[in-house]
Amino acid sequence: MSSRFVFRSVALVTLIGASPTLLTAEYGDIKFTRPGSNPAVEVPTALFPHWVHRMQYKCYACHEDIFQMKAGSNVIDMDAIQSGKFCGTCHNGKIAFQVTFDSCPRCHKS
Repeated sequence: MSSRFVFRSVALVTLIGASPTLLTAEYGDIKFTRPGSNPAVEVPTALFPHWVHRMQYKCYACHEDIFQMKAGSNVIDMDAIQSGKFCGTCHNGKIAFQVTFDSCPRCHKS
């Protein structure tokens, strides 16, 4: 049994056995806020579960080709994602769940 398999198994058990806080920001997660947005009337902030992605992929899978490492340097919107850029590079229904109207709550949490 490889150590990588053991690590992923322990990580999965940890996530499944975790509390409902999986629906909130955890250490390492990234909140994407829009400058000048009013949370009372707009779509909730998108929350990127960085650590969950890091358990499966190395940093170079996303950085620097898809996302720049500097905070604020990626101007991400739904049009870009749905055209296959940023998150849409993988979230296309083939590699990971497709970004659709029904999947909004998976990223946009209040």
